[in-house]
This record gives sequence, C-alpha cells and structure tokens, in this order.
Amino acid sequence: MTEASPELSNQRAPRAVAARRLASRSFRAKQRLFLAEGPQAVREAADRDGVLVELFATAEAAERHGEIVAAARAQGAKLTVGTPELVASLSETVTPQGLVGVCRFLDVPLAEFLAGHRPELVAILAHVRDPGNAGTVLRCADAAGADLVVVTAESVDVYNPKAVRASAGSLFHVPVAVGVTAAEAVAALRGAGARILAADGTGAADLDDELDAGRLAEPTAWLFGNEAWGLPEALLALADEAVRVPIHGRAESLNLATAAAVCLYSSARAQR
Repeated sequence: MTEASPELSNQRAPRAVAARRLASRSFRAKQRLFLAEGPQAVREAADRDGVLVELFATAEAAERHGEIVAAARAQGAKLTVGTPELVASLSETVTPQGLVGVCRFLDVPLAEFLAGHRPELVAILAHVRDPGNAGTVLRCADAAGADLVVVTAESVDVYNPKAVRASAGSLFHVPVAVGVTAAEAVAALRGAGARILAADGTGAADLDDELDAGRLAEPTAWLFGNEAWGLPEALLALADEAVRVPIHGRAESLNLATAAAVCLYSSARAQR
C-alpha cells in the first residue's frame, strides 16, 4: 500500500506547508479545506464521496490501517506517506496517530437545506466559543438523531482541529450550516415550522414539565448559548420558550455540552 510513494521527510515541501497552514481559520476559509486527524475521523471522511482530498500517513499507520488507505484511494484521494516527524507536524495532539486527512468543507447553506427538508430536531450553537464544546455538542446532536446543527457566525469555527476531534466523526454525519447569525437561524427555522426553545438555567419552563406535557414532540430547534454567560436577552426574547434543566441535587449548574445532551435527548425521546 505504501510502495508507490517514497516517504516525504521535508517539512517545507509545498504539500506539507499547505496542509499545516490549515491550522489557520482564515486559510481554511480561503481554501475551503480542513484537517481531520486520527483513524476514526479519516475513516469517516473516506466514507463520504468527494470529501477526502489527501491523506498524510506514516508507513506504519498506512500498514496498520490498510482499509482506510484503500477507502481513501477509492475516493481518489492522494496518499502521501511521510516520516513520523512530518505527519506529526500536521497534528495538534500530544500523541499523534499517524493519519491526517485534508478534507473539503461539508457545510450546507441553511436556506438550501430547509428548502428540501422539514427538520424535526435542530441544535443552534449561538456564541459558543470553545471548539471542544462545539464539537461535543455536535456529537450529542448526532447521537440524539438531530437533523441539522447550525453553528452561527458568532461561534467558533466548526472546522477548528479541536472541534473536529471533539465531534468524534459526527461532523461527517450530521448536516451543518454555518455563516448565519443566531437571529437569522431562529427566523429561518421558525419559518420551517420548528418551535424555538432556548436552553437557559433561569428559564421559566421546566424541561421535565415540557416533556411530560408532550410539547417536546413538536419539531424543535434548541438554542444553546455561550459557555460562560449563556444567551443574551435579545436571543432569549426570540425564543418561544426559555427552558431550564432541573437541578435536583446541589450542583450550581450544568456545563454546556451536558445541558445540550439532556435537552436533545429529551426531545428525541418525545419525538420517538
């Protein structure tokens, strides 16, 4: 699997330099390319037609993950076998796993998606700044069966390497819309028939009561705010209801990803 490509060791080689520059948000946006690191992410990328552009792999990783290399080649991706040092230079993890894929952007325009779908469950990430949280909420949305995740223009880049890793492959599963404001997303999803619920620790409505009353069975878009200061009043005012997750013990609050998982799974349960 590796014999056709001699090992690339020069970290200044144009392909390596171009891939390394994808750590920059502005360069990612210009090229509409991002990095997916590790066997799981690269495997998911290779399962999507036309997504994987190039695969950087150490000789050892290419041998160990021959099925991933074969899938990448079947998709027409270029295989670049590099030294461990070169491949590690593309990685942001402490213990690189020897596989890094260069992938095309996956996002879909929100209006285009809604023209062909009537979503039942949506997560809107408004003012979410931590890439690990963004990726984890995306993973939760995927697990709960959400139809769409909207990562607003005020939030972190969903293609940030840490967000891609935290999504654990879910970035390649769930349609993602980017580049719209939270207010625009709310308006569009309400127009598509979704009830807008803002997850807020001081919300007037209780999540358990919403679930027991059957209101979570309706098409729903959950609005999730900033990790530190939640949702601004202007966005809370746009929601149909502000809903709190009940705290039955002595914890002060839940973190963003945990609250999102509880809310999304409550909707998923009601809708099923």
